[in-house]
Amino acid sequence: MKTPRRLLLAAVALTALSALGSAQAQTALDDVMKSKTIKIAVPTDFPPYGFVGTDLQPQGLDVDTARLIAAKLGVKVELVPVTSANRIPYLQTRKADLVISTLGKNPEREKVIDFTVAYSPFFQAVFGPKNIALASFADLAGKTVAVTRGAIEDQELTKVVPPTADIKRFEDNNTTVSAFVSGQVQFLATGASVAGNMMARNPQLSAEYKLLLKDSPNFIGVAKGEDALRGKVNEIILAAKKSGEIDAMAKKWLGRPAGNLPE
Repeated sequence: MKTPRRLLLAAVALTALSALGSAQAQTALDDVMKSKTIKIAVPTDFPPYGFVGTDLQPQGLDVDTARLIAAKLGVKVELVPVTSANRIPYLQTRKADLVISTLGKNPEREKVIDFTVAYSPFFQAVFGPKNIALASFADLAGKTVAVTRGAIEDQELTKVVPPTADIKRFEDNNTTVSAFVSGQVQFLATGASVAGNMMARNPQLSAEYKLLLKDSPNFIGVAKGEDALRGKVNEIILAAKKSGEIDAMAKKWLGRPAGNLPE
């Protein structure tokens, strides 16, 4: 007779502990508002999303997004530099309240962290000089385009260029970029981060975004169970999309508006 009673008491205790754990897990937003500071993990070695400028201060699209969120919350932002390898562990161990670091969403990551709505695009595209018009892929007929052999942009470019386009394939990103910078080719097909770094280092080229090859949006990472903080950040991002602030930041750092991002 005692065994079922003990099992019942144990179940009640576990339920109470679970409820307590959930309550404790929902403290991030309250903690941020009380401390008036939010810790946001950002990249500092991945232009144009996050890098250290000539003034030795972090800058980039992810950094601007972090500052936007802090400003809308009415708190200070503490930027926490991270790498691709440690950005999720920093979130799990509460070294950061949010991760804004070109984070893509996939089923494996969704098992360990939560995600907000998308805040920026991450894309592969064709880039080229401002003084050469390129309205469609058909306009690449007879033009030379550098691309890294076997990369996603190589695969996507091959699908859409006309037969007379002259695709120059190189073995790595550095060689591909060098071919464009040195004038060996007229256009460059690469990822936004590679192009952003190239344009920042070579402003004399007057290079710009031309045509989209493939788009993969970035999301903001939030610790599991922090629904209040995630909901508040979603409100901020959605409002910034509506106001045009998200498009303006993408235009500033990526050379194109953010466009339609998934919610």
